[in-house]
Amino acid sequence: QVQLVESGGGLVQAGGSLRLSCEVSGRTFGSDVMGWFRQAPGKEREFVAGIRGNGVGTSYADSVKGRFTISRDIAKNAVYLQMDSLKPEDTADYHCVAGGPYYFTVSPSLWPYWGQGTQVTVSS
Repeated sequence: QVQLVESGGGLVQAGGSLRLSCEVSGRTFGSDVMGWFRQAPGKEREFVAGIRGNGVGTSYADSVKGRFTISRDIAKNAVYLQMDSLKPEDTADYHCVAGGPYYFTVSPSLWPYWGQGTQVTVSS
C-alpha cells in the first residue's frame, strides 16, 4: 500500500517560514513527478509546485514563485517544500502528491497518489 505522509505544518506569523516534508512508503517514486497542492477552506484544490524525477525540472504556481522551493531526496523517497515570506493567503491544508504527468498538470485528478495533508496557518 502506497502511503504519502506529510509533516511540518503549523502556525506561523506573516513573513515567517516553514518546511514541509513528505515521506513515501510502499513504492519508490524515484523517476516519477512529485509535488504539492493546497486547499483553503471553501476553495478548490490548487497546484503549488512540482518536481521531476531528476530533481532538476520544477514548476511553481505564480502565487508562490520566488517564495517557495520544492526539492526531493531520491534516496529517502521524500519531497520537501520550503516556504518563505509566508502570507495569510498561504493558509491552507497542504497535500503531497505523486505520479503526475511529466508536464506538471495543475489538474488534481491527474495525480493518482495523495497524502492526508498538513495544515499551514499564517497569521497577519
